[in-house]
Amino acid sequence: MNPEVLTPLLDWLDLAGVAIFAMTGALVAARQKQTLVTLSFFALVTGVGGGTIRDLLIGAPVFWIHDAWVAAICLGMALFAWFTPTRWWEGSVLQVADGLGLAAYAVLGTAKALEYGLPPVPAGLMGIITGCAGGIIRDVIAGRPSILMKPELYVTAAALAAAVTVIGDASGLPRVWAWVIATSAGFGLRLAAIRWKLALPAYERD
Repeated sequence: MNPEVLTPLLDWLDLAGVAIFAMTGALVAARQKQTLVTLSFFALVTGVGGGTIRDLLIGAPVFWIHDAWVAAICLGMALFAWFTPTRWWEGSVLQVADGLGLAAYAVLGTAKALEYGLPPVPAGLMGIITGCAGGIIRDVIAGRPSILMKPELYVTAAALAAAVTVIGDASGLPRVWAWVIATSAGFGLRLAAIRWKLALPAYERD
C-alpha cells in the first residue's frame, strides 16, 4: 500500500489528537496568565510536537506543513482556551481528554510508521513518541515537571496502545478493528490510572 494514502480513520485520529493536545498546551499557558500569542504557540507545539518528530524520523513529509487544518485547529483551541475560564478544566476532565488523545496519537504514530515500512518495534516506539513528545516539550518550555518524570501510568498507556496496534497488524486483524481495540486499550489503562492512581514502582536503592 502506498504510504501516502492513509485511511480516513487515521486522519480523524490525527485531528482529534492534535485538537486535544493543543488544548492542553493552551491551558498550561492560560494558567500562567500568558498572552494569546503564547497560548497559540503552546497549542501548536503541543499539538504537533510528537507527530513532527515521528515524521522526521521515518522520512515522511511533516504532516502539519502540508495540511492547513492542523494549524487552524491549534489556533482554534488556543482561542477556545482564551475565552473560557480555567476552572472549567479543573479536576479530571482534561486528564480524561488528554488520555484519549494520548491513545489515539500512539495508534496513529504506530500505524503510520508501519505504513512506511518500519519493523514492529521501531514502529511501536514511533507511536510512543507521537503520543508523548508534544506534552514533554510543552512541560519543558513551561518550566514544570514533565510527565516523563512521574511514576503514573502515562507513557505506559501509550506503549500499550502502540503494542496492540503492532500485534493487530502482525496477526492480520482488520486495521479498523485493530486501531479501535488499541485506542480503547490505551485509553482504558489511562482512565484506570487516573481513577485509582496507578503508578509504576519507583527506584528506591541507595
